[in-house]
Amino acid sequence: MACGAPPDKEIQQAQGAIDAARAAGAEQYAATELAAAQDALKQAREAVDQRDYRSALNHALDSRERAQNAAKEAADRKATAHDDAQKALANLTAALTEARVKLKAAESARVASKTLAKPKQSIADGEQALQKARAAFAKGDYLAVTSIATPASGRLVTVAHDLDAISAIVARRRR
Repeated sequence: MACGAPPDKEIQQAQGAIDAARAAGAEQYAATELAAAQDALKQAREAVDQRDYRSALNHALDSRERAQNAAKEAADRKATAHDDAQKALANLTAALTEARVKLKAAESARVASKTLAKPKQSIADGEQALQKARAAFAKGDYLAVTSIATPASGRLVTVAHDLDAISAIVARRRR
């Protein structure tokens, strides 16, 4: 293409690549590269306005390449986030199950209900966190799943440990 005409085709291709990157989740998973692609496209359009078609072409090509990179990066990061979210859900489910088992053991050991009030509330909070995390997973918001499930798992692991300690104390007192 001669540099005597605006690079309309390349600018359209760059815009299409940016749109594809957005569709791939680049706004969430590759924001920096997407922003660079958008900036390069803006520079291409400004260069067209100034009739600097060579610069416009270079910026449009740069924009398209950056947008394509953003789409690839987003796909890779989204796949990793998906895997991390699955692990976080599994960990939360396991921690919740363990805390419930420890609570039942404490109840069977006749630990005072007042002593079990906080652990019961923590387990109820963990159940709500699991529901929220599953809903986020169903929507494909994998980063939210991890941010909900990981701290909830940690709290439940602590609750299970505390319930073990409480049950041990009660058992020693009954001997």
